[in-house]
Amino acid sequence: MYVCGITPYDTTHLGHAATFVWADVAARVLRHLGVEVEVCRNVTDVDDVLDAAAARAGARSDSFAAVQQFRFDRDMTSLRVRRPSHEPRAHMHVAQVVTLAAALLESGAAYRRGGAVYFRGAGVSQRAGLGPTQARELAVEFGHRIDDAHAEHPDDVPVWRVAEPGEAAWPSPWGDGRPGWHAECAAMALTTLGPALDLHAGGADLRFPHHAYESAMAEAVTGVRPFARAWMHVGTVRSGGAKMAKSTGNLVLVSDVLATHPAAALRLLIVDRPWAQPWDFEPTALDGATARLERLYAAAAHGAGDARSAAGASSAAVTAALLDNLDVPTALSVAEEEGGPAARRVLSVLGLA
Repeated sequence: MYVCGITPYDTTHLGHAATFVWADVAARVLRHLGVEVEVCRNVTDVDDVLDAAAARAGARSDSFAAVQQFRFDRDMTSLRVRRPSHEPRAHMHVAQVVTLAAALLESGAAYRRGGAVYFRGAGVSQRAGLGPTQARELAVEFGHRIDDAHAEHPDDVPVWRVAEPGEAAWPSPWGDGRPGWHAECAAMALTTLGPALDLHAGGADLRFPHHAYESAMAEAVTGVRPFARAWMHVGTVRSGGAKMAKSTGNLVLVSDVLATHPAAALRLLIVDRPWAQPWDFEPTALDGATARLERLYAAAAHGAGDARSAAGASSAAVTAALLDNLDVPTALSVAEEEGGPAARRVLSVLGLA
């Protein structure tokens, strides 16, 4: 299971938290069934946005990223998100990006322009079910330059690019430069978990262009299709009607929420809905989640668990709901109504106790 991790340039907001809590729930449900789950969650610490944030803070990019990573890890621990089996960092995989670029060049899936290597992206948007106009609008939102004079096609993206003055750069056969964003994740996933994944998780906003290009690069270099057998694109969290993002200034930080509410209540608020559904954060909803959490704890302690057959049936109903596309709301309803073993199973599997 590969989980698209953070770019460590700001502390954890609820949009981040929703993705990582849901990925954790998916892994917990699989482990509950006896499945061995190997989780890889990357850290994108080679990124233009990170460099800009560090410069504004008057800090080196690596030390700035380390501080942000510490805060992120602290928030994840509070939310009971288990540490991943692997946590590759982009700056430690630059050599693998160079290897990826060389292999893509050899296969003809990429071409060289000066000191840069471009991936041939024509057809990637169609595979993602998007028309050219919509795809390019989304790509531009993530910093893609469709007017790049060095690219042969507007949909081509850099696997390796020339570093701008003042940017950190690494050596390559094409000159000093930096890895492209999509290539970083492709290289980290391939290096850590091999040519194919059982499950790839990340925010819904990363579906295109990031995940589409990451998959296309991986498949082009390995010949293994599909790169990911299943996808978990977690629904976007909004605040004030807009997607929660630093650029819109509407961030709700996990650390601020945890100063006034239990971590388990925030975790419950995140998962008490369909995982792919976008939703609007309302501060008052935290009170409702806290109250429901208390009811679940009470149900776990006092529920009707005397009759073994009834207890087994209710616990089985909880498991069946979780296996039905992670239907947490139904599992919670069964747990609250039946109590006893069913409630204890929900609290345990969902990481709420």
